[in-house]
Amino acid sequence: MSDLGWPLQRAVALHAGATAVIDGERRVSYGELARRVNALGNLAADRIGFLGANSLAHMECWLGVPAAGKVLVDLNYRLAPEELAFLVRDAGIELLIADPERRAVAETLGVELLEDYETVVAGPPVAPARIDEDALAAISYTGGTTGRPKGVMLSHRNLLANALHNLVATGHTADDRWLHVCPMFHVAGTSNVFACTWVGATQVILPRFEAAAVLAAIERERITHSVFVPTMLAMLLEASEGANVSTLRHLQYAASPIAPELQRRVLEWLPECDVVQFYGMTEAAPTVTQLTAADHRERPERLASMGAPVAGVQVEVRDVIDGVGELWVRGANVMLGYWNRPEATADALVDGWYRTGDLVRTDADGYLYMVDRAKDMIITGAENVYSVEVEAVLTAHEAVSEAAVFGVPDERWGEAVHAVVVASPGTTADELIAHCRSRIAGFKIPRAIDVRGEPLPKSGAGKLLKSTLREPFWAGRERRVS
Repeated sequence: MSDLGWPLQRAVALHAGATAVIDGERRVSYGELARRVNALGNLAADRIGFLGANSLAHMECWLGVPAAGKVLVDLNYRLAPEELAFLVRDAGIELLIADPERRAVAETLGVELLEDYETVVAGPPVAPARIDEDALAAISYTGGTTGRPKGVMLSHRNLLANALHNLVATGHTADDRWLHVCPMFHVAGTSNVFACTWVGATQVILPRFEAAAVLAAIERERITHSVFVPTMLAMLLEASEGANVSTLRHLQYAASPIAPELQRRVLEWLPECDVVQFYGMTEAAPTVTQLTAADHRERPERLASMGAPVAGVQVEVRDVIDGVGELWVRGANVMLGYWNRPEATADALVDGWYRTGDLVRTDADGYLYMVDRAKDMIITGAENVYSVEVEAVLTAHEAVSEAAVFGVPDERWGEAVHAVVVASPGTTADELIAHCRSRIAGFKIPRAIDVRGEPLPKSGAGKLLKSTLREPFWAGRERRVS
């Protein structure tokens, strides 16, 4: 294992004249990309932040800042200024690179701003540093759905290992044309950047997700590969009439569970395309498991699974009760720990293993099935209810596109099962409760269902913000469980 300068060095040696990045009207070869990236070594700061949408500059910072022996802190630009200010202070950012759209916010954060990015990358290239593979490369903050966000410390080894795991799982080649649209401030948005660079693939960047723009880019740039979160897939399907996506050979989805009906529709929409699911987390840089294209097309009984571990990652299911246990992960991709959070680190990392907090079960073939996240477990009348199981039943109803299930205070039972769903007009709570009654035990059925037409709140990475929905029910209480 080496450092994060390695993938680009190989790409230049083999594909210097090939197109590396397409960002709008701009096209950059691998030779030019390397010259620009190496010039980032001229930046004097050791801990550098980036605040902005997907762009050539954003990708260059991922390729160049760690390779120069510095630490990249990629900030979620969707956060409020107060939240961003906390991250700047917590990470000790010394220099912030902001795109023009975020410049005004950046000026309020109390940190030095880079005045002219293009002047820096036009400067003299600096020879790549020799860096220990276990040196800190990036601090990536988790979504902060509960409490203060935690900075996940990812080393050069972590990110390179993840790239290698993705190379094995996906089979990247120089002929691929990857569309990067998931936000690069999240590891899901950069999980394929190093793998694509390593093989010299063409990488197309969109600043943000807009269904029409994505479909147009797929056709215009002859995109062969991309990754989306399930919410994005639903929006693409809604806008897909008349779109030409015939060049797509490989589509990945990740970051949140997918509704069975959406899964079915995607497979029908792209009959000749490999459709693949990935599961992971920031702490694993992020890839842990894969549900392959063959699993999707040939093994329908596995469609509810999160797949099996990718090559290079080891998993164990521990503390199993009634077939359900916590998923533990080990591999070269697992984080160094949490920045300035020694207690949280000691709780999460045990003898080289990362405790995910996700509750899973396994089948006879070793495939994993998400049951719930430990913090989302509901205890009602001394019975344990796993919310993901109830959500899966609700989203199996043809009218339901999204569902969130959580516990709310109940004087008799301690907690009652509550659901918020996004459903077609005219759908009633009674109809959905009746749907649940034939599929799950009585104590698992939601006592109340809030039916709405607007999408449920999500983080910048597309993950459901269940805490936002749950919080009003527990407001004013010292404890968030009963």
